[in-house]
Amino acid sequence: MAATSTAAEAQAKAQAHSKPIAGGIVLATVGAIAFSGKAIIVKLAYRHGVDAVTLIMLRMLFALPLFVLMAWWSGRGKPALTTRDWIGVIGLGFSGYYLASFLDFAGLAYISAGFERLILYLNPTLVLLFGWLLYRRPASRRQIIGMLISYTGVLLVFGHELLSSGAGRGGSGGDAAWGTLLCFLSAVSYAGYLIYSGEFVKRLGSLRLVGLATSVACVLCIAQFVFLRPMSAAFEVAPQVIWLSVLNATLCTAVPVLMVMMAIERIGAAVAAQTGMVGPVSTILMGSLILGEPFTAWIAAGTALVIAGIFVFTRSGR
Repeated sequence: MAATSTAAEAQAKAQAHSKPIAGGIVLATVGAIAFSGKAIIVKLAYRHGVDAVTLIMLRMLFALPLFVLMAWWSGRGKPALTTRDWIGVIGLGFSGYYLASFLDFAGLAYISAGFERLILYLNPTLVLLFGWLLYRRPASRRQIIGMLISYTGVLLVFGHELLSSGAGRGGSGGDAAWGTLLCFLSAVSYAGYLIYSGEFVKRLGSLRLVGLATSVACVLCIAQFVFLRPMSAAFEVAPQVIWLSVLNATLCTAVPVLMVMMAIERIGAAVAAQTGMVGPVSTILMGSLILGEPFTAWIAAGTALVIAGIFVFTRSGR
């Protein structure tokens, strides 16, 4: 009788433990897909004649109240920020969310949504390169192999973009190269944020840091618009751009941030990152179904190489 009771208790504990894990995987998966929808929405908005400066301003304008609320909620009962904290938050907000976002939006005007997502997915390899350049942290053999596989995949899709831009999208190879450079610089800027954010995550907490840094980025994007564009430009955009920006600010920005943070609490950052591999695939599928972007054997092969390379790279220390 005692053995039966012990077995039942063990089964109940196992089931209770599996619930948060399953919930965390669902949150990480849905969050990755929602993040991926950002590129689709940006490409849809560009069809209505809006430029990157105006579009990112609208996105950040609608997202600002949500991030201010996030920063306030996560900072309740905690010590006020020091001058050093504020300098760090402003720097991280500039690099990780203002500059990275603006370069990404600008690059999306020239390349496909699926290719943009593959470039941004190289972030772990760029963090490693920064770590080697700044701190001389060595790379393992598997990390180097993973990087080579991933960058081979990106080059494969880049070649496809060069060949197809002139024929299929009314652009040129130069446009594709420029868009690729902008998105790669966006990934570099965000990798810099990841490198330097570690200390501030420990001091402020991840959710509070994200809320504060993104609020700074929102203010910078709005200030950029005020400086570069007449105020009337904000009221001259098509109605579709407005509701697409609202959707981008909520379902593709603030909501997935919360979902990924909640997922990390349940399953850890490593598992959440592995689950995030669904992101590039979902972007390519949505780009094909919603935007009509071509899905060829070259894109499929390049995507497979990028995902496989990052999988090898992130498992290098295990």
